[in-house]
Amino acid sequence: MTSASVNQSGDPIGEEIVIVCNGEQRLIASGLSVAALISVLGLDQDMMAVELDGRVVPRSDYENTILTAGNHLELLRFVGGG
Repeated sequence: MTSASVNQSGDPIGEEIVIVCNGEQRLIASGLSVAALISVLGLDQDMMAVELDGRVVPRSDYENTILTAGNHLELLRFVGGG
């Protein structure tokens, strides 16, 4: 029997996981960071605030914050106005 490779969060590498993003379930690749998800969605991380499981993620941690199955993510985009 062989064991599947897992990422640092314990999710199988090459598999997909389900997270909740802005209230909607979303299927994403396991091992994806917050920064990578923002990029995949075509958003500008410099104009984003991120909350993960009820905690604000500092922008400096976007690259190192790996999403795991069941995470609840809120992506808030800043908009200018006057």
